Amino acid sequence: MRIEVRGRNVEVTDELREAVISRFKRVGKQVSSLAQLEVELSEERNPRIRDKEVAEATLYLKGITLRAKECSPDMLHSIHELAEDIRRQVKKHREKRRGRERTRRVIARMRSRSA
Repeated sequence: MRIEVRGRNVEVTDELREAVISRFKRVGKQVSSLAQLEVELSEERNPRIRDKEVAEATLYLKGITLRAKECSPDMLHSIHELAEDIRRQVKKHREKRRGRERTRRVIARMRSRSA
């Protein structure tokens, strides 16, 4: 999986880049090596917004795009929550695909028996 980290109103340090890569390592094992993940880190400039640190992710898979956005007072916490959200979406997508494959196999068996 290819990971691209960008910053908007935030300088992307090596620490943040390593945090993103380490958090999304689990997701990388679940998806194809051709998948592409774009992570955008930003900071809200409005002083009335308490959760200023924003992390957004877009994961491009074959035939589907998964998106997530998390806000918190700390950027590392936002990255952690973002990774968990994407991981949950990937798991749901994989289970849905496996269910479809099982259904197709069962229907194919039933058709071959009746023919």
